[in-house]
Amino acid sequence: MNAALIKSEEVLTPRKQQFTYSEVLSITNNFQKEIGRGGFGRVFQGSVGDNQVAVKMLSESSSQGYKEFQAEVKLLMEVRHTNITSLVGYCDDNNHKGIIYDFMANGNLGEHLFDGRPNVLSWERRLQIGCDAADGLAYMHHGCRPPIVHRDVKSSNILLNEGFQEKLADFGLSRAYPTEDASHASSVKVAGTIGYHSTGRLTEKSDVYSFGVLLLELITGRKAITEGINIVNWVQSLVEGGNVEAIIDSRLEGHFDINTAWKGVETAIACVCSTSIERPTMNAVAMDLKHCVQTEKTRQSGYMSLNLEGLNDLKPR
Repeated sequence: MNAALIKSEEVLTPRKQQFTYSEVLSITNNFQKEIGRGGFGRVFQGSVGDNQVAVKMLSESSSQGYKEFQAEVKLLMEVRHTNITSLVGYCDDNNHKGIIYDFMANGNLGEHLFDGRPNVLSWERRLQIGCDAADGLAYMHHGCRPPIVHRDVKSSNILLNEGFQEKLADFGLSRAYPTEDASHASSVKVAGTIGYHSTGRLTEKSDVYSFGVLLLELITGRKAITEGINIVNWVQSLVEGGNVEAIIDSRLEGHFDINTAWKGVETAIACVCSTSIERPTMNAVAMDLKHCVQTEKTRQSGYMSLNLEGLNDLKPR
């Protein structure tokens, strides 16, 4: 991968993934079904052949703008990973700019954590979503050359498909390092969303901090900032008192493993360490969460085995 990947002044290539505005109108049936909106613009559902897609159109008043549009398209043309949004194509037709992705049927993570939906995400699913997100970021940090920093890791940029598999999205703020050393202090300032980032210059550890906040949201069911209270400060105060049960989302009604809960909290706290150099790498975080997922799956299978044994005991001899 080339450092020139995200230089916004370059012409977008290759053209094989480019759609005209009239084709976008056809894909979205004249923008009939809006499924979201943000700083970039509005997002519409559509179809390309037999595949469902999401079409994100850049509004003229967008706070992100054309440079971010180009940066995202360039990055997604090069990056391929199971936990990163797949680019179907883009539109760069006069004043009409848009990006076309695979459609993610279950929307974004924030909708499931904070919007009061009746179906609460299970503990195992939360761990898996966190693990998948960590894998995607680890690939960006350690699998790309030069390494890439996302710069806007947050729950609304974690998309979920029909099987609740996670995919990172929204790469308009992403930056590649000019050197091979991903820990090198960059002159680029930290960007992103309030509550998800620490102060200072941009390094891959900026993403680690943001991911730590995201992991705390998965664990607690609370937003990064709730009624002026920062989730990091709230969790740290409870951890100091040894009361991890009070941290876990109460909607789980105790259906979680205390050991993986502690490990998840410890991992998140390490990620949000105020000293960036002391934060773990995303590779290390992904390994920790994979271990948690495996532990939880083993616990669930053991629970099912016990239940089956109990049913067998009830059968007439």
